[in-house]
Amino acid sequence: MPKSAAIPDKSLFKVRVPIQVRFRDTDAMGHINNAVYLSYLELARVRYFAAVADFKDHRDISFILARVEIDYRSPALLTDDLAVYIRTQSLGGAKFISEYLVLEEKTQRVVVTAETVQVCYDYERSAVTRLSPDLRAKIEALEGRKF
Repeated sequence: MPKSAAIPDKSLFKVRVPIQVRFRDTDAMGHINNAVYLSYLELARVRYFAAVADFKDHRDISFILARVEIDYRSPALLTDDLAVYIRTQSLGGAKFISEYLVLEEKTQRVVVTAETVQVCYDYERSAVTRLSPDLRAKIEALEGRKF
């Protein structure tokens, strides 16, 4: 989502993940370090797929992260009350795109918008694979729409 794009309505997002900001997340300027947001997005992805599918551990996740795009819209501090909102933006044959909105909850200030591309992957064969009909159906059920 380019920085010039409109901010999506948070009501479109089906999963909200509160973030406990830690002192170690901050940089010398007292802001949350840019690289830390990757971990926040990862946490949201894990929670999202826990809501979608009943996976027990990391071996049940059959996709890899192929691309990340982050737009830093405003700085966040240690004392900010953050949450990451995540939804599936699109589903393809072998890939799907997730969209994120990181808000400072008290003020609803947008801190970050982001997008990730995940590719379905068979770890045993070391090969890209198609999105299973079962996973597609579960994502569509959570999102309340067909892709």
